[in-house]
Amino acid sequence: MIQLRIATHVDAPTILGFIKALAEYEREPDAVQTDEATLRSQLQSSVPPFECLIAEDEHAPIGFALFFHTYSTWRGRRGIWLEDLFVLPEARGRGAGRTLLARVAAIAHARGCARLEWSVLDWNQPALDFYRALGALPMDAWTTHRVTDEALENLASLDGVANA
Repeated sequence: MIQLRIATHVDAPTILGFIKALAEYEREPDAVQTDEATLRSQLQSSVPPFECLIAEDEHAPIGFALFFHTYSTWRGRRGIWLEDLFVLPEARGRGAGRTLLARVAAIAHARGCARLEWSVLDWNQPALDFYRALGALPMDAWTTHRVTDEALENLASLDGVANA
């Protein structure tokens, strides 16, 4: 039976393991730059930058959902961004993903959030099918943009305010 619990700082190694497994699945095994110490410290901070649920089956971690709050100016309310939802391949098909997503939705609803959002890689058909079956609609008119590393530094340098 799938059980969920809220992750704490002692779960940093488990969370990092899931992050690395997800990066491998998403064909980006070398993209993970965080470490256990960072995750542990963040989860212990007075205002953690994220929350995380761990799914367990017979007390063994099999998946996680990592999320944080956003804000909708149009709706005038907070939302939740689901950064990662991952279930170990050998544990899929037993309801852990659905259970995790339902709990994040329940948290969003209980907190009065206007929306729950996430991204899915366009080639990940199993995930696309899974989310559609649960009532999620793709936002095809929107294109995600991102700046990181040197591009972020270059853009920040256009501000003219040092160390804002």
